[in-house]
Amino acid sequence: MAPTDKSQNHGPALAAAQFAVTDNDLVIGGLTVRDIVTETGTPCFLYDASAMRRAYRDLKTALEGFADIYYSVKANPLPAIISLFRQEGAGAEIASVGEYRAAIKAGVAPENIIFAGPGKRMAELREVIEGGIGEIHIESAEEIARIAAIGKPVKASIRINPVPDAQAGAMRMGGKATAFGFDEEELENVLSLFNDLSHIDLIGVHIYGGTQILDADMLVSQWRHAISLAARMAEMLGKPLETIDLGGGLGIPYFAGETALDLEKVSAAIPDLKALLKAHPLIADAHVIVEPGRLLAGPGGLYVAEVNSVKASRGTTFVVMDGGMHHHLAASGNLGQIVKRNYPVVAPAMMQAEHEETATIVGPLCTPLDTLARNAALPKLKAGDLVAFLQSGAYGASASPSGFLSHPAAKEVLVENGVFEVIGR
Repeated sequence: MAPTDKSQNHGPALAAAQFAVTDNDLVIGGLTVRDIVTETGTPCFLYDASAMRRAYRDLKTALEGFADIYYSVKANPLPAIISLFRQEGAGAEIASVGEYRAAIKAGVAPENIIFAGPGKRMAELREVIEGGIGEIHIESAEEIARIAAIGKPVKASIRINPVPDAQAGAMRMGGKATAFGFDEEELENVLSLFNDLSHIDLIGVHIYGGTQILDADMLVSQWRHAISLAARMAEMLGKPLETIDLGGGLGIPYFAGETALDLEKVSAAIPDLKALLKAHPLIADAHVIVEPGRLLAGPGGLYVAEVNSVKASRGTTFVVMDGGMHHHLAASGNLGQIVKRNYPVVAPAMMQAEHEETATIVGPLCTPLDTLARNAALPKLKAGDLVAFLQSGAYGASASPSGFLSHPAAKEVLVENGVFEVIGR
């Protein structure tokens, strides 16, 4: 079926901007996708280390002199990926003891790890406190009691659920009832819970209003609110704060019509944010943290599958792949999306081919949920051809139901300077 709207697939333009194209081939890390998967097989995730390093350096430049970057491990918890960002200078933000172990394995110093999450268990708290941790970000009264019961000194921040005016992003995590942190309007009562707790050194605040933020003005506004809240908290405590964690939530464009977060605009706001810090003596010297994950890891990743068959049903062309939502739930639209929209998709060995066909791309699972693109403009595909989904370096394999229907897991492959290595499956 001929496409009626070629704008339904924004993948080729994004691929050319983020990677390289040589003749018909998409090239990442100095190697063609076709050559890599000839060796690794499909389905697989390919991670371009240089693209991830570039994303880190761009953000570091934008935040220069204002905030340090802690990689949010949940975005992609493979030790090789964590290590890549550690090499660039990042700390690690974790949300489980499993992520703590991955960060330690990746060589992150314990003092450069912060631990957030609404349901930390006693065993997890004990392991990170005894093993060493930079800070624990406390989210409930029960958590305070658990840490106190462990009885070992630890630095802590409290996570605050901001008021509605401070929320932002596609998935808003503040300004409403939530399992995350303490409500901002209860701040004074929360601080009183730390009275007479000699083992918990309350040194900071963590505020996180949302995720997948693409609007620089909204992001900066959220950060301003966090700084003002930190100043108010320091005044209540009557002592300087050591840490202000502004959270993560920095987004990347997935869907047609979305634009990337404007880091130049963020950078232009940094002098005002620094001035806001300096205006409050009790937070003037605080260590400011930003904890992105998706922004750093997402653009450098591809999910690649091979076409198993192409078939027509009642006027619709279906491209059936050997991989699907069990490997990449987010691309199927079943991870947080309400309206299902297509990830950017390309045929990585047919980059110069005309988009002659409008097709729906599905995986091998026995469920109609296993649909990774709908009415996408594509080259005319056949069995044995490759399909690649961009923006797949974050929340891909680790956020997917890999055991569903017992298909094999996808390999995960890191590519840099013409060399690739299988780093997970």
